Amino acid sequence: MKKLDGTKSVALAAGAAFLGAVALTAAPAHAAAKQLTYAMITHAQPGDTFWDIIRKGANVAAKKDNVKLIYLSDPAADKEAQLINNVVQQHVDGIALTLAFPDAEAKAVKAAQAAGIPIVGFNAGGDDWKKAGLLGYVGQDENIAGAAVGEKLNAEGAKSVLCVDQQQGAVQLEERCNGIKSKFKGKYQILYTTGYDMPTVKSRVQAKLQQDPGIDYVVTLGAPFAPAVLDAISATGNKAKLGTFDLTPEAVKLIKSGKLQWAIDQQPFVEGYEAVDLLWLNKINGDIVGGGGPVLTGPTFVTKANVDMVAKFAKAGTR
Repeated sequence: MKKLDGTKSVALAAGAAFLGAVALTAAPAHAAAKQLTYAMITHAQPGDTFWDIIRKGANVAAKKDNVKLIYLSDPAADKEAQLINNVVQQHVDGIALTLAFPDAEAKAVKAAQAAGIPIVGFNAGGDDWKKAGLLGYVGQDENIAGAAVGEKLNAEGAKSVLCVDQQQGAVQLEERCNGIKSKFKGKYQILYTTGYDMPTVKSRVQAKLQQDPGIDYVVTLGAPFAPAVLDAISATGNKAKLGTFDLTPEAVKLIKSGKLQWAIDQQPFVEGYEAVDLLWLNKINGDIVGGGGPVLTGPTFVTKANVDMVAKFAKAGTR
């Protein structure tokens, strides 16, 4: 597995933003004559604040680019595919898409491409976007992120890890799990929960910790689950530590307090912003950013050592 080149990733994202600024002033007059309409389609669950940050980034880019943005989401594979079909019928000018369920979405993606609609993938589908023929991909390499977590768990001396997966079958979550397993040297277990019913998440994690009191580290695959898991750990009297993928304002507070050890930040604001902006750059200037590879936005560990720097941006709702 290749090691993440963080400098290159940051440079790619920064370069795309720079190109956007240049194109804004240099766009030909005919490109600006018609307002474009883009659809952003995600597998977001209702109530997940992580996706609010993605949407905020997308809205900022849409405003800069004078784009009308339609935001749609559904966590079910077949329904996300139907949303793609719906916007194809609306003749949108581009689609920013989370390819969380590649097989279920394949037919709808092909229909959009047959209609001449460019598609940029983001957030989910890092292993599948090229095969699907998408224009580009913005996000985190989840295999690399998972491997980084596995190595961090080893460095912290974890012996028995429980990974809490909220959506069995979502490819990006499976990649995170596989990445952790590939590097972690101790006992590794996955506990599947069903969506964002936090009382159920708490009770299931609590039951697992009672069944296996040797678990000394829990990892959640989404930051909104961290508070419920902390409640479960506290209820059992277990001394397990907690880390999470993704970053939210609440996760920042928990890191500052020492209750959450770290969060993997894939910079969702950047994902949303670049997904829209890359569609726009392609339309007005024929640009394809990334050189045939993904535009990586993570992973970055946010810990107590650097959380103060991040906190001001989290307060503004962009981290």
